[in-house]
Amino acid sequence: MKLQLKAVLFDLDNTLMDRDYTFRHFARQLVRECLVPMEEAQQDRLVTEMIESDADGYRPKEGFFLELIETLPWSKKPALYELKQYYDRNYMAHAKAMDFAAETLETCRSMGLRLGIITNGYSHLQHGKIDRLNLRAYFDAIIVSGDVDIGKPDPRIYRLALERLGTRPEETIIVGDHPRNDIWGAAQAGLRGIWLRRKHAWDEGLDGGKPWRTVSELNEIPELLEQYER
Repeated sequence: MKLQLKAVLFDLDNTLMDRDYTFRHFARQLVRECLVPMEEAQQDRLVTEMIESDADGYRPKEGFFLELIETLPWSKKPALYELKQYYDRNYMAHAKAMDFAAETLETCRSMGLRLGIITNGYSHLQHGKIDRLNLRAYFDAIIVSGDVDIGKPDPRIYRLALERLGTRPEETIIVGDHPRNDIWGAAQAGLRGIWLRRKHAWDEGLDGGKPWRTVSELNEIPELLEQYER
């Protein structure tokens, strides 16, 4: 049965914003500005270790910052609040949109689709990313977990997004990079997902939530949306 698609939900980090690029360049700034002088090879090693420890942003920030404070060779060891302030002041200066993000969003809008963002994170950080990347004008609904006290993969956050978009699950697709939070979680609320394959391998233990389609770049999505049927 052919069914009209009415809306697309997008994840933010590593879907619309290239978080890998953003965090790597922030880490390089921190190493350069805040640590003792060292050879470039040692700087690169510390940046790589910070990226691994950050776990793609999925570990609590406070624990990550405390670990950095204890393990990095600081020129002057910061207090936790000082490192938090440094992060808030400098991280978003490195923000970069994912390749083809603007073109894909413009094409979706030209197709008459309603668009939404659904993202986990602190309110001020996630809204700051959206504004820094000039994304807000594309969207009819923006759901940040820090605003609503519900996070992915809780089915309630997808239902809230549908309510704000004014669409049903079968009329809506979600695009995201995280197998559990974006694809499996949305499937529990009845949405099909397009998995943007990045750093996360698919978890074969996730039952009942396989992606409808899988892509490597955002510009593959518009053609898939034209094929949507339920």
